[in-house]
Amino acid sequence: MTKPRTLRCPRHLGMILAGVAIAALFGVVAVQKALDGAGAPAWAAGAASRPAGGAAATARTPLSHPGPMTTRTRALGDDFAAPIDDRYLEDYTAGTTYEYGHVTVDEAEIIEFARRFDPQPIHVDPGFAAAGPFKGIIASGWHTGSIMMRLFADHFLSRVASLASPGVDELRWPAPVRPGDTLRLRVAVLEVRPSRSKPDRGIVSTRAELLNQDDEVVLHTLPVNLLRRRTA
Repeated sequence: MTKPRTLRCPRHLGMILAGVAIAALFGVVAVQKALDGAGAPAWAAGAASRPAGGAAATARTPLSHPGPMTTRTRALGDDFAAPIDDRYLEDYTAGTTYEYGHVTVDEAEIIEFARRFDPQPIHVDPGFAAAGPFKGIIASGWHTGSIMMRLFADHFLSRVASLASPGVDELRWPAPVRPGDTLRLRVAVLEVRPSRSKPDRGIVSTRAELLNQDDEVVLHTLPVNLLRRRTA
């Protein structure tokens, strides 16, 4: 039996990131009712008064076919020979690097995400943020992670062979994401190895980075994914 691990283990960051990414992609909203109380700041009251769903929330796109992003994204260079719906472990090669983009982030999107999932003033209150250390609104790191995950799922991760992920080995936000930033994903395949215990699958380890228009890395992580083999 696997022993329980504490939250100090870096892999748990991957679990948190995965949860936030899923919530961002498929519209799962959790707003604290306590924010309805008297004395709550304006941005908190705005979040609390927002309905937990809506007309649009009742019609969700099936998981196998995620809905379009605001900005259409594509490969920014060489891509896999195998399409994403016919891509298996054997199609991933250590030493290869791919780039996908672009996604432009605006202030309204940053505030909307943060109101739902990370309502710190630096993410939701322009006045507070302007006087703070970043001199303006910045995106939640979990918002940045969700953008990375969407590009990763739309372009890199197989839709037919992906089995699960045990987590990520590292997660860093070296620079903030600001309104107007245009982001792209760079993914390097670090290792591909068949499973010793289950011959029908294997493990792909990657380095994923999200970069802005100035080539600054705004997110760095090391995902690990389990993928089915084309032939056992």
